[in-house]
Amino acid sequence: MSRRTVNASNAAAVGPYSHATWAGNLLFCSGQTPLDSSTGKLVDGTVADQTRQCFDNLFEVLEAAGLGSDDVVSVNVYLTDMDDFGQMNEIYATRFSSPYPARTTIGCASLPLGARIEIGLTAKRQS
Repeated sequence: MSRRTVNASNAAAVGPYSHATWAGNLLFCSGQTPLDSSTGKLVDGTVADQTRQCFDNLFEVLEAAGLGSDDVVSVNVYLTDMDDFGQMNEIYATRFSSPYPARTTIGCASLPLGARIEIGLTAKRQS
């Protein structure tokens, strides 16, 4: 089986992986940390600022695949401090409309490059 992958020029990657991989009509997007693709550096600021950047990166990947936020069916959020849940949730609510995608939020000890948040998602192409 050959993989059908998607890579967006405006989203940074920090390792040997694709931004997303198709499996049938499902697009599995790799987790995105809040890297600014123009500088290659982590976005400074609050978790809200970092959440915005994660979604900006993910939506670039969706766009490269011909999809949008309405095609997202599931989101996984990783936070290094669960006290940041409220800030993340406020930004999350601005990126999707009801009915919202399924979501899992997990507290973890650390993330790549010292990020405070990482977000991954799965989207479905409408047949």
